[in-house]
Parts: sequence; C-alpha cells; structure tokens
Amino acid sequence: MTDRGRGSAGVAAEAGAVAFACAACGVALTGPLIRLPAVPEAPYHAWSEADEPRPLPATVPSGHYAIETEPYGAPLVVAEVPGPVMPRQGQHWNAEGKPLVSRGPRGNIVVNPDDARGLELEHAAPACCGASPDGGMNQVCACGTLVATLSSDCAMPYELHLSAAHVRPVRP
Repeated sequence: MTDRGRGSAGVAAEAGAVAFACAACGVALTGPLIRLPAVPEAPYHAWSEADEPRPLPATVPSGHYAIETEPYGAPLVVAEVPGPVMPRQGQHWNAEGKPLVSRGPRGNIVVNPDDARGLELEHAAPACCGASPDGGMNQVCACGTLVATLSSDCAMPYELHLSAAHVRPVRP
C-alpha cells in the first residue's frame, strides 16, 4: 500500500501510530506517536556540571511513546527501605529523614514533552528550575482538565506523563 502525498504523517499512520486527546473535550494533545516496547532509561547528562540549568535530554525520543508500568507521581509515601522515588529518579527523603516512594498511578503514557500541544503548566511542585512530578499532575488542557505530569527540572528525567485516566488514544 502506498501513501503518496501524505508525507511522514501517512507513514506514521501506516505504522500503527496513535495520537492522544483529552478525554474530557477531545482536543488533540499530541501528534502521531509510535509505541516503544518499554520506557527507555533516562539519558545520562552531567547536570551538575552544566553551565546553565536546563532540562536533561528527553527520555522518550520525539515521535514515540511508552507505557509506564511503575507507580509515578503523587502521592509520595514513606517506604520501609530507600529506593527510587519514581522510575528513573533518585531517592527522596521527607523532613524526618525517611525514604519516600511513589504510590501514584501506573499505566501513564510517557512522551517527549516537546511532542505535546496546547498544555499549560499549573501548580508545579517546587524545583530549582523546572517542573517536578512530586506534587502530581501539573499540566492542564485548554478545557481546564488536568491531564498530565511534566518532569522538567534540571536534575530529573525530562518526561511528560499523560494520565491514562484523562486522555484517550485516537487514530491520526
């Protein structure tokens, strides 16, 4: 089957690509994306040695998505033993020195933040130079629905987690 005149969007559609839309209003939140078998490891970047604080390289390559199988985002709860607070993140401790882990939802759709459209940052948890996922969903659709969690602080993986409960896949 050929797809002349439709460019790369047509190729992506043939390859089984999907876009994601807000479940509340139907507005497109991404263009066509192709599924990866798993969320990649976050790329190494010596953020502490950078001349300027900025987000790390994106975990998910542009044009792709993956499903997060581990808990991600708020609530953060005290753990019996230290471990990563969330996938691809280091350890977090509360004010009393006890280790924290995520008990947030599983099944988030992880995308490159640069592939998102029409989202606005709302109530991001404090971080030095970007958004932290510690406070839960922080990206709002134009209709006002919270739909995603952005991680864009210089010391965290650069990822956008679309909430599986608040978005839906659509054929491009």
